[in-house]
Amino acid sequence: MSVQQHRREAPDTVACMIVTVSDTRTRDTDKSGGLIRELLEEAGYRVVDHRIVPDEYKQIQALLQEGAARAEVEAILLNGGTGIAKRDTTLEAVRELLDKEMPGFGEIFRYLSYAEDIGSAAILSRAIAGVFHDTAIFSMPGSSGAVRLAMRRLIIPELRHVKREIDKDL
Repeated sequence: MSVQQHRREAPDTVACMIVTVSDTRTRDTDKSGGLIRELLEEAGYRVVDHRIVPDEYKQIQALLQEGAARAEVEAILLNGGTGIAKRDTTLEAVRELLDKEMPGFGEIFRYLSYAEDIGSAAILSRAIAGVFHDTAIFSMPGSSGAVRLAMRRLIIPELRHVKREIDKDL
C-alpha cells in the first residue's frame, strides 16, 4: 500500500497535548508552545491541553505518563530541553519511556536544520520521536525557528499518518 493510500485512510484530526519544557517560561512568555498551538490548529488538529514543566527528568516523565493515560490525548508534542547542557534532560526522559522510536524524525530534523542556515550547529540538536502507550510523542528544540521547521516540514504533514499506523494494530 502506498504512502498516499495510508494518508487517505488516516484520521481527519489528532488530539494533541503541548508540553513546553522550561525552567523560565510562563504561559505569557511561551512563544514556542503558542506557535505549536497555532500551527496545529491551522492544520486542523485539536489541542486538548498545554502545559509547562520544569526541565526535571522525573517531572517530564510523569507528565508524559499522565498525558498518555488520557484517552483524549493522541499525541504529545514537547519543545525545549533537547540540547547538551547539564539541565537538558528531555531526550533521556522521553527515550526511556518510548515503546518504539522513530529515529528518522531526529535524523531528518537535523538534516533540515543543517540545510536551513543552522549549519554544523545542527549536531547539538537532540530531537526525538516515537510511540508511548499508543500515543505519538514528538520532542523538538525550544526555539521558535526549530519549532516552525519541525512542525511545518515533519509533524504537520505526517501526524495523521503516524496516528493511522499506531491505530492499525488496535
